[in-house]
Amino acid sequence: QAPLVESGGGLVQPGGSLRLSCVASGSSFRINDMGWYRQAPGKERELVASITSGGRTNYEDSAKGRFTISRDNAKNMVYLQMNSLKPEDTAVYYCNADGTRYGLPPSPFHAWGQGTLVTVSA
Repeated sequence: QAPLVESGGGLVQPGGSLRLSCVASGSSFRINDMGWYRQAPGKERELVASITSGGRTNYEDSAKGRFTISRDNAKNMVYLQMNSLKPEDTAVYYCNADGTRYGLPPSPFHAWGQGTLVTVSA
């Protein structure tokens, strides 16, 4: 099973809203930072928003004021509430997690989800 699984993508009209969810499965790691990235056709993957385990958030400029990232540490879940969607928000959205894999010694943990498509179109 993939460590990160996203859900919530789909087709929405301009001005509409979507909520993306991502769950990290497994107990062999501790997650610190989680984030959402997106990749539009013909473009590089870019950070949309990130959140630390303590709740500190960071947003890409075009997401500020429209998108809200949140997380549930107990459930290893991260969410992206997207409002006032624009056609230029159309992309595959990927969940990302960074942390520590338990073990002797501990090792870095990095994971990506498989992506969920968001299409903003009339």
